[in-house]
Amino acid sequence: MIWLDGALVSRGEGGVYGERTVGEYRVWDPYRSKFAAYAMLGGDFDLAPGLRVLYLGAANGTTVSHVADYVEVAYAVEFAPRPMQDLLEVCRPRQNIVPIMADAGRPAAYRGIVEEVDLVYQDVAQPDQVRIALANLLFLRPGGTFILMLKTRSVDIRKDPREVAEEAVRALEEGGLAVKDVRWLEPYHRDHAAIVCEALK
Repeated sequence: MIWLDGALVSRGEGGVYGERTVGEYRVWDPYRSKFAAYAMLGGDFDLAPGLRVLYLGAANGTTVSHVADYVEVAYAVEFAPRPMQDLLEVCRPRQNIVPIMADAGRPAAYRGIVEEVDLVYQDVAQPDQVRIALANLLFLRPGGTFILMLKTRSVDIRKDPREVAEEAVRALEEGGLAVKDVRWLEPYHRDHAAIVCEALK
């Protein structure tokens, strides 16, 4: 990961979401990207050349565009037609993003497209976020990393967010993941927790 004067940046073509640029670098806004928020708050995960990434919930392409600046290939799954239009525009100058219009909860739909990956990153606003995560483990190599950006209010608005996160951690561990870090994303994103896991070998 590249830092300039305390800001997380990536090297790539700008103009995706009005982000500030410094020379050849794009400033990665933590208020617009949970991945950037995680990094700004001390999260320890390094995007590196050669990584293969499955990104679930790519939306308009804000975060996946930065991820693609670092890695070999990013498979970007998005279900909604309107964000997919924006995502396709983001992909035009980037040869290493593979846009996939599909439901992340039904990975069989893209099983023939996605190879084994080093990182699965999930940012999906659904009540069954953990089920979706576990369904996509089939793409993750042994020892690979799964990052779930848990939107607690989407799971159950009546429960305390920390209780929702604790339940998610238990379910992920029971599903075959080793949870390495749980980090709340305030002040950038309210009631969101980054849960970083390792696939058991």
